[in-house]
Amino acid sequence: MRVLVTGGAGFIGSHLSRKLIEMGMEVICVDNLLTGDLSNIEDLLNRKGFSFLKHDITKPLYIEGEIHRVFHLASPASPKDYIRYPIQTLKAGAHGTHNSLGIALHKKARFLLASTSEVYGDPLEHPQKETYWGNVNPVGPRGVYDEAKRFAEALSMAYHRIHNLDVKIARIFNTYGPAMRLDDGRVIPNFIKQAMNDEPLTIYGDGEQTRSFCYIDDMIDGLLKLMESDYNGPVNLGNPEEWKIKDLANLVMEVTGKKLGIRYLPPPPDDPVRRQPDISLAKKILKWEPKVSLREGFKRTWEFFCERQKRRT
Repeated sequence: MRVLVTGGAGFIGSHLSRKLIEMGMEVICVDNLLTGDLSNIEDLLNRKGFSFLKHDITKPLYIEGEIHRVFHLASPASPKDYIRYPIQTLKAGAHGTHNSLGIALHKKARFLLASTSEVYGDPLEHPQKETYWGNVNPVGPRGVYDEAKRFAEALSMAYHRIHNLDVKIARIFNTYGPAMRLDDGRVIPNFIKQAMNDEPLTIYGDGEQTRSFCYIDDMIDGLLKLMESDYNGPVNLGNPEEWKIKDLANLVMEVTGKKLGIRYLPPPPDDPVRRQPDISLAKKILKWEPKVSLREGFKRTWEFFCERQKRRT
């Protein structure tokens, strides 16, 4: 099977590409390296069946030969990135999705859109089901990512209805694990970076806000199951275990064995107060649910970065 992965040098994209190669697939990885990094796929560059193409998917792309699956993951994906690159983020959701859908339609391939829990905005429904339409500020600084993904979902479903394209939509909740960018601005990489530098852990707000954290191996398993399912439409993929940020900070200090202390700063604009997926649909149609606890997943992630630091010194 021949698979196209846009954003394949990013955090989730690189893990997905690696898993596909291990499964014996041929993988074409496309990334413009705006927020992706070649170091994420360095071990794959000489692997049989893997090819890398530096290309901005917001521009037309022609690929010779058959394509059986298209995973469209290309987009800045952290608040720090999409606030820095707002126009590129909107283009990835609009032009990038349009071009990726065009490839899937031309090649008669299955298509999966990596959407996000951000389509729910600062949710008034808790936990969030796929039927919830969201509470998004379209003109706030986070709106570029929220609306880019909401438009990408609408465009994908239009291709499904008009062209009968086999479309899957993964609404991905907070995902973490080895090879994250420690400067991407999200809470777990922030905490890891600060712990490695023996700095106090920074919490934006009072720490009572909640998130759910899904380990990368579980997320990749969910994406693969969704792609091979018969379901067309949005499916929440995430860990339904809800954590207060201040409790996460305490877990970080416990796992690392460091008494770092906590520094509180004002929350950023439009920061969601609560975020937790309802994964009933994923359990039902995919027979999927996360297996790795936050304690175990964070331990694996911390050990990865400690080992990488040792190799560099």
